[in-house]
Amino acid sequence: MPNYRIAPSILSADFARLGEEVVAVAEAGADMIHIDVMDNHYVPNLTFGPLVCRALRPITSKPLDVHLMATPVDKLVVEFAKAGADIITFHPEASEHVDRTIQTIIDSGCEAGLVLNPSTPLNHLEWTLEKLSMVLLMSVNPGFGGQTFIESTYGKINQVRDMIKESGRDISLQVDGGINIRNIRSIAMAGADTFVSGSAIFGVENYCDVITDMRNELL
Repeated sequence: MPNYRIAPSILSADFARLGEEVVAVAEAGADMIHIDVMDNHYVPNLTFGPLVCRALRPITSKPLDVHLMATPVDKLVVEFAKAGADIITFHPEASEHVDRTIQTIIDSGCEAGLVLNPSTPLNHLEWTLEKLSMVLLMSVNPGFGGQTFIESTYGKINQVRDMIKESGRDISLQVDGGINIRNIRSIAMAGADTFVSGSAIFGVENYCDVITDMRNELL
């Protein structure tokens, strides 16, 4: 059975109570904390900087999964690594030299991941997969929470899972966007093992119930 992981995205959390929210979802059974970093340049929104990551690091032992939707990325990689990130993912379109950015993440002591938008071709993985610990497929267009899952992502998940199997490496396949109790099972069956969910978790009163229900769907 795959090692499924649920990663609540704090983009949908109550920012006025961010520390409490992170503790609450961790206690409710989250496997990692997903931090969506947006710069109002690469994507049309502005969210968190390294100081937020640094503030969250002492209050949870869960891996901090930093998704950089920002350009240029290399300086931010170093700053978020110093702030306590465990995993750093980025978009190839946001880097002038993708291999260099991946190596910078690794040299900074973090796991490296590449993020592919709905229309981003998979050929970016052909020369990078051997260095990656994670591939993140966006199932919505990045920039805002609460969007609907794009159905064509299922085929892309299948293809990336096949690429990972062929590589023979232990690489996580994460999906982000529109994931909820109703579709998490079918996303897993397509080949994903890590699930980012924001409003479906933070939008309910009892985090433990929804995370438990999601995990039961994966059994």
